[in-house]
Amino acid sequence: MIDYIKGKIDSLTPASTVVEAYGVGYAMAISANTYTALQNIKKDEIAKLYVYEAFRQDAANTLYGFASKDERELFELLIGVSSIGGQTARSILSAFTPSELSSVIAHEDVKMLKAVKGIGPKAAQRIIVDLKDKVTAIGIQESVSVTSDSGAALNKEIVNEAIGALTILGFPPATSHKAVISILKEDSSLSVEQVIKKALKML
Repeated sequence: MIDYIKGKIDSLTPASTVVEAYGVGYAMAISANTYTALQNIKKDEIAKLYVYEAFRQDAANTLYGFASKDERELFELLIGVSSIGGQTARSILSAFTPSELSSVIAHEDVKMLKAVKGIGPKAAQRIIVDLKDKVTAIGIQESVSVTSDSGAALNKEIVNEAIGALTILGFPPATSHKAVISILKEDSSLSVEQVIKKALKML
């Protein structure tokens, strides 16, 4: 079993990379988060990717590469959920950072999960039911605070409605989430419409 691969990046796309280690090129499927992390690595620097090997009897085996152990651990949890395969799990991890996904699951935010392509209401509920306790147990720190700078709790309904509207308009759930939280932290009295208008100028 391969735990991780260290080497120079031979090629990189938003969905895959080839890392050369000791003369061997390892092709790996990656998430958008890992792609962003690899983009920050300079040409002559060594990249380190944590690996998950997917073995299939009816097709070629697939290597998935992750920039962090947290991302790989969440991937393994996701594919353990009924009907969630490797490609769907990768889509979820492309929409959220590990800490964001941990927060979404911990807060049972079905709307955020449903916004990911290929995830319907039943799948979103199943992910939350199956993984809520497991995500809490592995202790991935939540990155998003749901309070304003003054310490007042943000209106969850406004947060969800604004994110939902932005997602329908084509913006990624994770990006929309960050924008909405940022706006409401500055002024928690804004209406949904006002939040959306401000977010559109930011995104």
